[in-house]
Amino acid sequence: MRPIHVATLCAVMTVAFAAGCHREAPNAPPHSAPSSSIAAVNDDAPLERAVNDFIDGMFRRHPTFAASAGRHEFDGKLPDYSPAGLKADTDWLHAQRARFAAFADDRLDASGRFHRDYVLAVIDGQLFWLEDSGFPYGNPAFYTDDLSPSMYLTRPYAPLPQRMAAFVSYQEALPKAIAQIKANFKVPLPASYIELGVNSFGGYASFFKTDVPAIFAGVKDDALQARFKASNAAAIKATQDLADWLKAQQPHATQDYALGAAKFSKMLHATELVDLPLDRLKAIGEADLQRNLDALKAACGKFAPGQSLSACVAKEGADKPAGGAVEGARAELAGLRQFIVEKDLVSIPGPEQAKVEEAPPFNRWNFAYIEIPGPYENNLPSVYYIAPPDPAWSKADQQAYIPGKADLLFTSSHEVWPGHFLQFLHANRAHWKFGQLFVGYAFAEGWAHYAEEMMFDAGLDGATPEVHIGQLTNALLRDVRYLSAIGLHTGGMTVAQSEQMFRDKAFQDPGNARQQAARGTYDPAYLNYTLGKLMIMQLRQDWIAAHPGPHALKAFHDQFLGYGGPPIPLVRAQMLGGKPAASLWTAPAAAAAETAAATSR
Repeated sequence: MRPIHVATLCAVMTVAFAAGCHREAPNAPPHSAPSSSIAAVNDDAPLERAVNDFIDGMFRRHPTFAASAGRHEFDGKLPDYSPAGLKADTDWLHAQRARFAAFADDRLDASGRFHRDYVLAVIDGQLFWLEDSGFPYGNPAFYTDDLSPSMYLTRPYAPLPQRMAAFVSYQEALPKAIAQIKANFKVPLPASYIELGVNSFGGYASFFKTDVPAIFAGVKDDALQARFKASNAAAIKATQDLADWLKAQQPHATQDYALGAAKFSKMLHATELVDLPLDRLKAIGEADLQRNLDALKAACGKFAPGQSLSACVAKEGADKPAGGAVEGARAELAGLRQFIVEKDLVSIPGPEQAKVEEAPPFNRWNFAYIEIPGPYENNLPSVYYIAPPDPAWSKADQQAYIPGKADLLFTSSHEVWPGHFLQFLHANRAHWKFGQLFVGYAFAEGWAHYAEEMMFDAGLDGATPEVHIGQLTNALLRDVRYLSAIGLHTGGMTVAQSEQMFRDKAFQDPGNARQQAARGTYDPAYLNYTLGKLMIMQLRQDWIAAHPGPHALKAFHDQFLGYGGPPIPLVRAQMLGGKPAASLWTAPAAAAAETAAATSR
C-alpha cells in the first residue's frame, strides 16, 4: 500500500490507476477551475522549481510509478525497499516538506497557495504510510501495486521486443526486491495480511509461469529470450518462496491489524485533510447507511413486494449479464457514454475509450478495477479489469459472486462512465503536471462512487426499481466499508463481525463479504469511497446554491474535475472561497439545534 498517485490505493489498494491518455485542450467549463499555472505567484520560479524537483525525486525513488506514468527511462527498475532505502525516502520527504512549508502565504497568491498545499498534502500522506502506519513491516498491500508489471504486458506503448526487454529487467530486479520485502516483515503477522500475501505473491508466481511466456514467445531475439528464461525462473522462485514463507506463518497468525483511534484519525487528516471526531464520523456513516437501507426497502416494495430485503436483492442478483461479467460490462459502456452526452451531465474531453478484460491472477483481491495509462503516454487504451470468482470457492459461491445486470451497470459507471475513466480524462488534461500525477484516494473513489448515485438520479436505464436496487447495493457495500474501517481500526470490531455486516447490511454474497472484511484490515482508508462521495455531495449542494441555473450541475462537475485530484477540502476552499473546511457536514439534528439557537438569539 504505497499510495503515490492514488491511494487503491489506490488502490492501493489499490485501485490501479496511473493517470493518462491522449491529451488536448479541454473546453473551459462555465465556472472554470483556477489556472493551474504557477506563473501568477510572486515566488513563481522557486515554487515551480520545487514542484519539478519533487516530481523528479518521486520518480527516482519510485521508478514503477514513473514508468507507469509514461517515463519509460525508468522501465524495469524497482524501488529500494531496504531499511536504508525506506529511511532515505522518509528523510527526503521531511526535507521536501520543509522546503514547501517555507513558501509563506504572503508570498503566494491564491493559486500558489493551493499548489503548495496540494504538494504538502501528498507529502503528509506519504509520510503517514511510511512512518505511522507500520505497513512497510507487515502489510503486503504496501508493496504489491509497486510490483505490478502490467504496463509491460498490456500497454502497447512500444514494440513488443522493447517491452520484453523492460520486463526482463524487471524480472531480474525482482528477487532482490522480494528479499528486501521479506526481510522487512516482522512476524507474527495478522491472518488477513498473510492471506493477502499468499494470494498476491502466489498469484505473481502463477502468472509468471503460466501466462507471461506466451506473451513474448514470438520475439525473435535469442539473447533476450535466454535472459527472459533465466529471469523468469528466478522471479517465479522468488515470488513463490515468499508466498510459501507467508503461508508457513499462518499457525502463528494474529488479529493485530487495528491502527487504533489516534493513528486512524491521523491517517484521515494526513491523507485527506479531514479532522472530524471519530464519533461524528461514525454517525455520518450510520446515517448514510440508514438512508440507503430506507431507499432499498422502498425499491424492493415495488420490485419484490412481500419479500425480505435479502430475497429482493437475491432476485436482482439472479438476473446475470449474458456471457458473464466481462461480456456484460463490454455491452454496457457505449450506452453509459451516450447517456452522459444526452443528459449533458459532464464534459467528455476526448475520444478515448476503455477496454474490458479479465483481471490477471496476481490482482484479483477485489471484483473490479481500471488501469489507465499515465500522463506522459499518448493514444493508449485503458483497461477495465473484472476478476473471476475464486475457483477454490463452492460452485454456489462462484455463481453468487457474479453480479446481477443492474449491479454491474453501476460498477461500470464507477469504473468507466462517468467514474474513474472520465475523471482521469479530465485529470490528464489539467494544466499542471502535478495534478495529473497525484490523484488522491477520496477524490478518485469519492467521485466514482458519487457518479453512481448521480447517474441513477439522472434516470439511467429508466431508473426502474430493479436499477435502483443495483445502485443501492453498491452504495450499501461502500457504507459498510466505511463503518468497517472505523470499527476494525478503532472500535474492536473483528473480521468475522465485519463480514457479517457485509452480509446483513450490504447483502453481499459469501465470497465478496469475506474479501471485503479482510480488505478493511489492510486498507483502512477504504472508507474513502463514502467519505469522498459525501464530501462531493455537500460541496455540490453548497456550490449550486451559489451558482444556480439550468446548467449548474454540469458546470459543477467540470470545475470539480479540473483540479486534478487533491484532498477534497482543498477543492472546497477553491470553489467556495476561504480555508479548507475542517467540518464538512452538518447533521440534521445539529442543524436544527443551530437554527433554534440562532432564532433565540
